[in-house]
Amino acid sequence: VERAPRRRQRSEQKRRAILDAAEALFLAEGYERSSVDAIAARAEVSKRTVYDHFGEKRLVYEAVVDRVSAGVLVGVRAAIAEELPDGCALRAGLLSFARRVATKTFASSEYVLFRRLWSIGPGGRRIPGSMRNAPKELFVERISRFIAEGSLRQADAGRVAEHFMALTLLLALDMLDPTAPNAQDDDKVDPILVDGVDAFLRAYLPPSR
Repeated sequence: VERAPRRRQRSEQKRRAILDAAEALFLAEGYERSSVDAIAARAEVSKRTVYDHFGEKRLVYEAVVDRVSAGVLVGVRAAIAEELPDGCALRAGLLSFARRVATKTFASSEYVLFRRLWSIGPGGRRIPGSMRNAPKELFVERISRFIAEGSLRQADAGRVAEHFMALTLLLALDMLDPTAPNAQDDDKVDPILVDGVDAFLRAYLPPSR
């Protein structure tokens, strides 16, 4: 009888093989043209194994994107921890955070891959899986601390975070082609980030500041 650890190892190996195969097929053929049969054949597993692990094709796709987005989340988490530590100067910290995400995270291979997969996926470019909310949730936590300590005026932290991202990162992203690595134009992006941070602070600094 096969031991449980060995069964788990074999199951995980099959799962990785399925995700590797699905990622390659989605990128090469697109979501619609990549069948479960083709994914199973490329992964060298049965079609039943794919369904046992994931169910329908959409869930395979979402698992692929979640795996890729995990690397992006590591970058966002590091940017928050290192650029927005407790006691940081608010304007300098927010600007450093925005610059780091715009010039490094958006240029990372994980983010480029995420955007490529997102653009070819089902659901009218709906962002799948944990990537919908996880980066925002990380930033909302930090904004909540700024509000609690009085650095930002009292307001809903989620809405405050949305306003910051809209004024900085989303505007910057409109000027970038994240599917073309090393195509970032810092000279055009940086003024957007500076103006966005300053507009954000005009809106959310407490009156005494």
